[in-house]
Amino acid sequence: MALTDTYTLSNGTKIPVIGLGTWQTPDGDVAYQSVLDALKAGYRHIDTAAAYGNEESVGRAIHDSGVKREDLFVTTKLWNADHGYEKTKQAIGTSLSKLGLEYVDLYLIHWPNPVAFRDNWEEANAETWKAMEEAYEEGLVKAIGVSNFRPKHLDALLKTAKIAPMVNQIFLNPSDLQPNVVEYNNAHDILSEAYSPFGTGKIFQIDGLKDIAEKYNKSVPQLVLRWHLQHGFLPLPKSVHAEYIKANTDIFDFEISEDDMKKIDGFQGAAGLATDPDTTSF
Repeated sequence: MALTDTYTLSNGTKIPVIGLGTWQTPDGDVAYQSVLDALKAGYRHIDTAAAYGNEESVGRAIHDSGVKREDLFVTTKLWNADHGYEKTKQAIGTSLSKLGLEYVDLYLIHWPNPVAFRDNWEEANAETWKAMEEAYEEGLVKAIGVSNFRPKHLDALLKTAKIAPMVNQIFLNPSDLQPNVVEYNNAHDILSEAYSPFGTGKIFQIDGLKDIAEKYNKSVPQLVLRWHLQHGFLPLPKSVHAEYIKANTDIFDFEISEDDMKKIDGFQGAAGLATDPDTTSF
C-alpha cells in the first residue's frame, strides 16, 4: 500500500486512500502553502469545503503545483445555508469558480439537518440531492456523497435518490468509531471517510496510544492513520506544517497487530464524541 493507492467508490471512481484535510486551515498563504507542501510530498487527494473559506487558496495551489488535473482528487462540500435545488446548483458553480476547476471529484452535503431547515430537512436534502445528481450527470462532479449523516438521514435520502451516496465523511477516530454509522455505510457500499482522524488533536492526550506507537517505532499520528487504513477508513489528516504533512505519509511500512487494533478500538469515548447532527446550532 502507498500514498497513491486508491479505494474504488460504488460508481468505479478511484479515490486515494489518504487526503489532506483543510478544515480550520486559514485562507491565504497558510492554505496555499499547506496544499503545495502536500502535493510536493506526494498527496494527490485534497479535501476542502465552502464553509472552510479557503477554496480559492486551495485552487491556486493546485494550479501552481504543476500536477496534472487528472492525477488529482479534489473534494468540496455544500454549506448549510445552501440546501435546496436552486441554491445547490448555484453553490456548485460558486465552488468550481473559486477553485478554478471545471469539475470536482467529490461533492458532499456537509450536514444533514441544519438549523435553517430543521422543520423540513428531509425535503431539503432530497431537493439538494436532485441538483447534485444533475451535476454528476453533467460531469461537474465525478462522485457525490454526504457528511455527518446518520442512518436515519441516509434512509430518508435513499427514498428519493436515483443515485446512492458513494461517501459518508464523518468524525471518526479511536475516540469515536461510530459503529452504527460505519456498519450502515459498509452495508450500502458507502466509503467511510474520517474528517477528524486525530479527534481535532484530542486523541494525543490518550496515554495508551503512545505506548503502542513506540512498539512500532512510529509517532501517535502515524499509528492512528495506519489504524484508519486497517479499518478500511479514508483518513484526512490536517496539518499546515510541511514536516508533519510529510510524516503523515510514512505509514505504509508497518502493520498493527490484531491485538493492538483491539486495544486502540478500546479507547472509545476517551477524547470526545461526534457532534449530533440533529442538535447542532448551525
